Amino acid sequence: MADEKDPQKQGQINIELDEKIAEGTYSNLAIINHSVSEFVVDFVSIMPGTPKSKVKSRIILTPQHAKRLLKALADNVNRFENAHGEIKDYEQPPIPLNFGPTGEA
Repeated sequence: MADEKDPQKQGQINIELDEKIAEGTYSNLAIINHSVSEFVVDFVSIMPGTPKSKVKSRIILTPQHAKRLLKALADNVNRFENAHGEIKDYEQPPIPLNFGPTGEA
């Protein structure tokens, strides 16, 4: 009877999400590089009028996991568009390091 209540015995994984990670990190730019053994995805938040930005998060994936992520994202985008309509992909010029006017108080 104990085996029936053990999540790992039923093929489930118990994943914890602490409060800090649950808040999330905003990103409007992803920079992707790869080698023969890994994909590196750097998530950046670029704000108007700021000449410099920092990588907010880096995720390193095996090629197999990168492909699974690609498929999962495609599946989720398709489900989102079926529920809410097409996501417009506006052509945008490359983001310069110094884009937009500088804010004034």
